[in-house]
Amino acid sequence: MTAISAAMVKQLREKSGAGIMDCKQALAECECDLDKAVDFLRTKGLATAAKRAGRATSEGVIVSYIHMGGKIGVLLEVNCETDFVAKNDDFKEFAKNIAMHIAAVNPLGINDADISEEVVNREKEIFRAQALEMGKPEKMVNKIAEGKLKKFFKDNCLMNQDYVRDTSLTITDVLNDLVAKIGENISIKRFTRYQIGG
Repeated sequence: MTAISAAMVKQLREKSGAGIMDCKQALAECECDLDKAVDFLRTKGLATAAKRAGRATSEGVIVSYIHMGGKIGVLLEVNCETDFVAKNDDFKEFAKNIAMHIAAVNPLGINDADISEEVVNREKEIFRAQALEMGKPEKMVNKIAEGKLKKFFKDNCLMNQDYVRDTSLTITDVLNDLVAKIGENISIKRFTRYQIGG
């Protein structure tokens, strides 16, 4: 068994943002494999996020982000449990980065439920028509449309989208990592994106 050095713990802390004891535990569990330890901490973070999910988030921040010389702007509300966390630099940076992501990617809503039934039905009809146009058998058309609809939700719902600053993570992953690091429930409440001529 490789001894856990202070340098390893420091490196893992920089990569994960987790506490010293959590990093030591992760390195011990993963036999000092840094990549496995990061995954271990992320999995643990998911469990922490799930435990905290039901807790009320009545504090938070509203951030603005202006892009492309004033051509695109975003107003975003991110909530947390306490005023203390609302003033935390990691929390504020997360909110700013999510506002920047929204400016860049233009999601239609936060979750699947935010996309109107009208839009979902229209997209489903388009996907069905495409499948029929490609000569797919009628019995497969609905299955193909459902598969394309899943991709539509992934591409257009903020929480499902790949994070612009690290496409190996979704916005949900980034949020869960922050919840694990800070130890409070955090939620992206609402946003408005403005675009000149858009």
